Amino acid sequence: MAGACVIGVDLGGTKLLAGTVDAELRVHHRAYRLSRRDAVETIVEAVEEAREATPREVRAVGVGVPCLIAPASGVAMACNHFELVDVPVRDLLAERLGLPVVVDNDANAALVAEWRHGAARGARNVVLLTIGTGVGGGLLLDGRIVRGASGAAGELGHIVIDESGPPCPGNCPSRGCLEAFVSGPALAIEGRARAEADPESGLGAALRGGREITGPLVTELAHDGDPAARAAIAALGWRLGVGMTSLVNALNPEVLVVGGGLVAAGDLLLDPAREVVASRALVPARDQVRIVAARFGDESGMLGAASLAFEAAGELESIG
Repeated sequence: MAGACVIGVDLGGTKLLAGTVDAELRVHHRAYRLSRRDAVETIVEAVEEAREATPREVRAVGVGVPCLIAPASGVAMACNHFELVDVPVRDLLAERLGLPVVVDNDANAALVAEWRHGAARGARNVVLLTIGTGVGGGLLLDGRIVRGASGAAGELGHIVIDESGPPCPGNCPSRGCLEAFVSGPALAIEGRARAEADPESGLGAALRGGREITGPLVTELAHDGDPAARAAIAALGWRLGVGMTSLVNALNPEVLVVGGGLVAAGDLLLDPAREVVASRALVPARDQVRIVAARFGDESGMLGAASLAFEAAGELESIG
């Protein structure tokens, strides 16, 4: 329907982004919230803001959440960062909003955006990693999204890269997961260690000045040329490459897309990862894969959720 739109929502471990999106994936309004424990209420607030801000008819709402989602029912089965266990997210939101709602894992939503419209367009075998507060994963094999026996496939942040590594954050019972080594919080930890080791660096000066060492600050200083900040990002890139090597060997993707907030580091993060994959992965898979940044950056999840909403409204073909 001409002039109609949907609302896409991406719920992350730290923040939530909702946007009114038209069929050309143009975003007409963005609503931001900090993520809270009452995740459903936060989503409702952001959707209502986005709906009130547009004169267009809103046909449906798509929501990406960092949870294991039962595809048929929209029930959150488990969640590493929120208390969403056996919660009928889709039905609760549909009742509150009075609109058709589709719910999927946030990384699957990001995969939809990058596969249909972005960095993986035209590929049939894709691995996507979203790196932010945690690490999410999406898999497209032979042109179909892989969901597993119950919707729990694709938890790529929980592949183990060091069996004696630190405990995984959140509700994961394992140690040494990729998420423990490569994430926004992990970059903050690495950045602080580099600041303490090199007090004359830009990171060191920031620490002495009382600034909190965060992932975005490390990334900002790295782009400004600070060697300590660049070394911190390179260390994460190396660990990311170790995890990628296992994914490349196991799945032989054409494209490995990296999205989420940490992709703001760009090639400072991805070049070390590419070097590790080139030196450690098996042929021919290592020579076939392209490791690229998400076209839509940290908005992939929101735009993919919008694509799912258009599907729910009957305006796009079904996504596998």
